[in-house]
Amino acid sequence: MYFIYNILVLIAGFSLKIIALFNKKINLFIEGRKQTFQKLTSIISKNDNVIWFHCASLGEFEQGRPILEKLKEQYPTYKFVLTFFSPSGYEVRKNYELADVICYLPIDTKQNAKRFLDIVNPELVVFVKYEFWPNLLKELKVRDIKTILISGIFRKNQVFFKWYGAWMRKSLIAFEHFFVQDKNSELLLNNINFLNVTVSGDTRFDRVYEITKQDNQLSFIEKFKDGKYTLVAGSTWKEDEQLLIDYINNKASENEKFIIAPHNINYEDIQKLKNSITKETVLFSEKENLNLSTYQVFIIDTVGILTKIYSYANVAYVGGGYTKSGVHNVLEPATFGIPIIIGPNYYKFNEAIDLVNEEACFVVNDSKKLSVLLSKFFQGNKNREKAGNNALKYVIDKTGATTKILYYLKK
Repeated sequence: MYFIYNILVLIAGFSLKIIALFNKKINLFIEGRKQTFQKLTSIISKNDNVIWFHCASLGEFEQGRPILEKLKEQYPTYKFVLTFFSPSGYEVRKNYELADVICYLPIDTKQNAKRFLDIVNPELVVFVKYEFWPNLLKELKVRDIKTILISGIFRKNQVFFKWYGAWMRKSLIAFEHFFVQDKNSELLLNNINFLNVTVSGDTRFDRVYEITKQDNQLSFIEKFKDGKYTLVAGSTWKEDEQLLIDYINNKASENEKFIIAPHNINYEDIQKLKNSITKETVLFSEKENLNLSTYQVFIIDTVGILTKIYSYANVAYVGGGYTKSGVHNVLEPATFGIPIIIGPNYYKFNEAIDLVNEEACFVVNDSKKLSVLLSKFFQGNKNREKAGNNALKYVIDKTGATTKILYYLKK
């Protein structure tokens, strides 16, 4: 199977180069990797002490970030290498200031694994959540490099737990310790004779709780809000927006304000969204020299500020619940202690399931149900307060994973 894997990796690498000619995201995937070794050799020298973090994409980066930042404080003279598999992570965080080198992880061939580790030669490797590359893990084990997994999550249908998965189970030997999110992951690993496991929880909770302690002030949002009740709708898709538009146009009070931050911000879609709203609406890109308090709807046609905007919300709507991939990040609004509303596709996300069960997050299937819920929250401060307190308590109760991991690394 290991031989077949290596053949498939080579075939995949060749196929992706062809697909890249027609697909922008895959082109970023291919072209970005051409720069990896040059970046590494230009910054990393043989005498450097190096810590390497690998994240599949943006979500995993946010999970690894609390550990990376604490280690940076403890080891300020070390160089930190941060790698991504996906363009959606790399393109957003390629200028992250605390990493010395940020690059794509090379395709998992034997040659690439050896070349990468020859250059980086890390003292510590931190993989976040998943991403198990057999050639790379094999080389890490051969070189006896300290490697841990944080915020790991394992499921019964993964290859490790199948009768034919012995070759992949060998890859896991590279990990000195597994820090996993839940008891089920620990039991699955124990059942295949990995006992070096700690149920530490998810470092994302530490990350999102820290957000409440940073400066979240945005003067233009304050001017727009003008002290009024505000719904913040984040990462919305067209299906979400149709529900919101119906409520804003037909049922919203003039004392309700709405901030919409679409998932996709291409010009045509933003203009269609704006034109479909009958209330006074302004775009982020139009905000200069305007009296924002006179507008009822604010559309955020930029990226990178949604988390801070959530701090101004009385209620949050998180989009994606009508798409195949599912609802987006519900923890960011939860940490600000506000009620959350989502669409029906949330079952792949434990935190969304938990928040629904805690009566902090509410599921809507159509515009009628959204209208009833929004009217209830607008009219009833006690309803908002109870749900918001449930959301914040859930986040606080789940913090602590970072401390457990750092304690292990100090030993």
